[in-house]
Amino acid sequence: MISTESRGVARVLTIDRPDQGNALNEAVAGGLIAALDAAEADPACRVVVLTGRGDKVFCAGGDLKSTGGDAPFDVDPSDPRNFIVALLRRIAACRLPLIARVNGHAVAGGLGLVCACDLAVASDRARFGVPEVGIGTFPMMILPFLMRVLPARTLLELCLTGDPIDAADARACGLVNRVVPPAELDAATDALVARVASRSPTAVRLGKQGAHAMRDMALGEALEYAQLMIAVMVQTRDAAEGIAAFRARRPPEWTGR
Repeated sequence: MISTESRGVARVLTIDRPDQGNALNEAVAGGLIAALDAAEADPACRVVVLTGRGDKVFCAGGDLKSTGGDAPFDVDPSDPRNFIVALLRRIAACRLPLIARVNGHAVAGGLGLVCACDLAVASDRARFGVPEVGIGTFPMMILPFLMRVLPARTLLELCLTGDPIDAADARACGLVNRVVPPAELDAATDALVARVASRSPTAVRLGKQGAHAMRDMALGEALEYAQLMIAVMVQTRDAAEGIAAFRARRPPEWTGR
């Protein structure tokens, strides 16, 4: 259900259920968690790309058609841990930058995956939405990630009406970084991967950690954290190399240390 491919410094994770709209079930969530573990354990991997099979749907959210006990609402009330929450926790904890390659519609939990990633490149045919109110529920499990990416009124309109937005509106509200025709999606994703991978792996890793940590801090706490983090970062080999390369006017040679 999850296929993985190494493309240079990138690890591409593909939800491989096109006939089911690349919907999430427990096996898919477990596969993505295992694939993220493997990507982080690979020193050659610098960026993770998350996408769906085909050109119509990135991810249609939780698999509501499943009857095998692995649907998103099949939770034991005595032990109410949910596999989608486990997946979102793992994505949030990933130290590598994650790029969503949005090949098609991203709805419900699929929109949550887009928001959980650090960057996103989308096909101009993609649509984005959270239709849960139409079946009497609400996108509770993905709401923390939606709230971190979407403007408040855009978020509430999406959640309260269930109506989707197109790729142009997604770009306008900051949900995605790039919108391109389907034929250009791979090239645009590869270009973004190359730009991120050309920078210091240490700075990217620690910078992502810092950005996520400070997002939930009060201003005073964030400033205190910032001055401690920069004191750590300037002691890394990459920082020493970057400063030396800048002074010598030469390209840096990153070690990721």
